[in-house]
Formats: sequence, C-alpha cells, structure tokens
Amino acid sequence: MSQDQPSIGRVPAPCIVDVGTIVDKRDMQRILADVSRVQYQYFRGGQVIRSGEGCILEVFSDAHSSTLVANQAIYINVLSFDYLELSQMPDGQSCFDLIQEDMSLRLQPLNNPLHSRQARPLNTAALEAVVADVLSASWDAQMDDDDVEGF
Repeated sequence: MSQDQPSIGRVPAPCIVDVGTIVDKRDMQRILADVSRVQYQYFRGGQVIRSGEGCILEVFSDAHSSTLVANQAIYINVLSFDYLELSQMPDGQSCFDLIQEDMSLRLQPLNNPLHSRQARPLNTAALEAVVADVLSASWDAQMDDDDVEGF
C-alpha cells in the first residue's frame, strides 16, 4: 500500500474547481493571495452597507487583528470569517464571499492573476520596514564599533 493513499476511514482533501465552499483558513489565504484589485461589497443582514473598489494589501491569520477596509486599502484576516464561498459571476469572473454569521464581504477581482503574476506590485510598507531594519542594524553596529574604539 502506498503512503500517498488515504487510510481506511479517512476522507481525502477536497478538490474545489471554480465553485465551492472553503473552510480551511490556509486554503482561504492561498486563494486570496493572488487577488489584488477588487470591487467589494460589505453585506449585513443581506443588505449592502458599503461598496467600493480597493486593493488587497495583506491576507493573514491573526487572532488579535481585524479585517480592515479603508482608504481603498484592504487587509483581510481570514479568522474574521467562518468560510469563503467561491463562485462565478454570469460573465465567468470569479467571486469570493467571505462569510461570518449575518455579515459577508464580497470580493470581485479586477485583475487577472495570469497577467499580474508577471508584474507583481511591491509591498512598499514591507519594503520600507526591511530597509529601516537594515539601516538600524547598520547604525547599531557602527555605534558598537565606536564604543569599542573609545576604550
């Protein structure tokens, strides 16, 4: 018997193609990772509360952080939602509904991952943080060298 075959009584991992319900948080993160520009609709009790266009800047899983949508920037915490409903619009475009009880956040991608994979935008906040850390470490090392020379 092969190691790759599921053992008796175990259900194999699901295979979802274009339409389905995703409950695993890692799968939710993976499916949203390549989505950048979206039209969004925020529903509560079946009614649209807010809608607009934005850019997903981060998809994460953190029990101490919120999902945030402001100033056309979207930060998605998959722990804010029970599951993700993947569907297709009549024009064939993918649609992602992040569901939590009577609230949902619908995301309709405005970009094609086949095109955006080649020219992925830089996360400037992350890049700035890395540069700041490198500069800070360099300055600390320089100060340590000055302290050693002073003895």
